[in-house]
Amino acid sequence: MSVSKPIYGSNNQSITATTLKTLGNAAACSSLAVDNTSNLFLDALVSVTIKTSASALSAGANIAIYAAGTTDGGTTYGGGEANMGTDAGVTLTSPNNIVLIGIINAPSTSAVYTKSAMSVAQAFGGILPDHWCLVFVNNTGQTLVDPTSKYVNYQGLQIQTI
Repeated sequence: MSVSKPIYGSNNQSITATTLKTLGNAAACSSLAVDNTSNLFLDALVSVTIKTSASALSAGANIAIYAAGTTDGGTTYGGGEANMGTDAGVTLTSPNNIVLIGIINAPSTSAVYTKSAMSVAQAFGGILPDHWCLVFVNNTGQTLVDPTSKYVNYQGLQIQTI
């Protein structure tokens, strides 16, 4: 009888999202796309760290984290907004066609917050696309500040049958 077990890839794989470090209030940005055509991960567990500034926060301050994928080799993501899949600001249409995978609540000023182990595959019915990216929306009422050197990362997941 065979048994399936997870195989985890290297931890703390960086995702380029330098725009997030100083993202303004009510603004959105995308990470650089992650190419999954070599690793063939079934899922990626994502961790995101942000830091609030000393400025006043909005009630219910948070950062919304979305996943966007592509089926055309990395050309068009989610709702097709410009710059998606690049490390740049994006303008999201309403409603957008990307999927929320997590929220980082940020109740205090000058504080670091991390949300870990968010599944990217859940946004795509359980299978990770060949190219995917993250989209962040700042709902804190302030501009974020640089938290750390490892502020957006992932760990891939595959399955082995033994």
